[in-house]
Amino acid sequence: NKLNYTFPSKLRPTRCTIKMRWRILFSIALGHLIHNPVSGFINKLPSQASLLLAPEPIKKVPTFSTICSAQHGTANGVLTSMASTLFRSSGPVPLFQSFGLNAFLFTTLSPKLLTMLTPAGFLHSCALGTFLWNALGYKGWSLCVLYLFLGQLVTKIRFAEKEKAGISEKRGGRRGPENVWGSALTAVICAKASVKQNFLGVPSRFYLLAYVASLSTKLADTFASEIGKGYGKTTFLITTFERVKPGTEGAVSAEGTAASVVGGLLLAMYGYGIGLITLRGVPIATIASFLATNVESLIGATLQEKDGWEFMTNEVVNFINTLIGAALAIAGGYLFL
Repeated sequence: NKLNYTFPSKLRPTRCTIKMRWRILFSIALGHLIHNPVSGFINKLPSQASLLLAPEPIKKVPTFSTICSAQHGTANGVLTSMASTLFRSSGPVPLFQSFGLNAFLFTTLSPKLLTMLTPAGFLHSCALGTFLWNALGYKGWSLCVLYLFLGQLVTKIRFAEKEKAGISEKRGGRRGPENVWGSALTAVICAKASVKQNFLGVPSRFYLLAYVASLSTKLADTFASEIGKGYGKTTFLITTFERVKPGTEGAVSAEGTAASVVGGLLLAMYGYGIGLITLRGVPIATIASFLATNVESLIGATLQEKDGWEFMTNEVVNFINTLIGAALAIAGGYLFL
């Protein structure tokens, strides 16, 4: 009976149970077989696996205050960079920035400037300021502005008496485009030439000296003319020393001559103060402006208001006057600097 023992029917495994057991064993073996190579691969390449298995980091959404702070910092950086470029101590300034700043300044000061300039003169002066700031920065620009204000100031001295005598400036002393360029075209040429190294063989520092001398020459001429017409007791023609009325082309006076020296010296000293020229350049610019002013009187006495010389207007003479002053300054630079 022991040899013929059989499982009871309730405990005997069925065919379905045996199949299920084999499936479980097969799944466990397959899991071990797959797990071991994958584990080795992960151990060998931890960085790649960590990238694949690591959860994606949660992105932090910037707040409104963070965005505003970043934009504020960027704006401050841009403004600081622009200010350092516009107000650099030397070297040219980008033309677009120069125009933007001059447009802002002229618009802000327009009520005052339009009492000194005609509307067309206002626009041309803005262009002049742009060119000067572009070439020489705020230093060269401020020298021309000082010339404009001092020239306007001396023009208004005893203006009512000069107007009554018919020898005052036209348009109540307001400058138009012809006055702007007749007075400052030479200055613009010198300013632009100074940016180039040895333009036409002339060192940059001599062009800066010529720039200061050209505006000093024009201010010296304005001082001589306006003070001479307002306070000159004895005026005579520079060519024949014949006594003539104040305001006559080519007329000079002791008071006007002394005033011309003061006017030329004022701008030359300012040019030295802001570092455009050296101290030794001050007497050169002053003497050049004085000599050029007297040459202008000679041109006025011999050519202006003469037949065949109708084109020799005050503005043309002013340009020649400043050109002579600049040329004399360059010559003086070669001789004494």
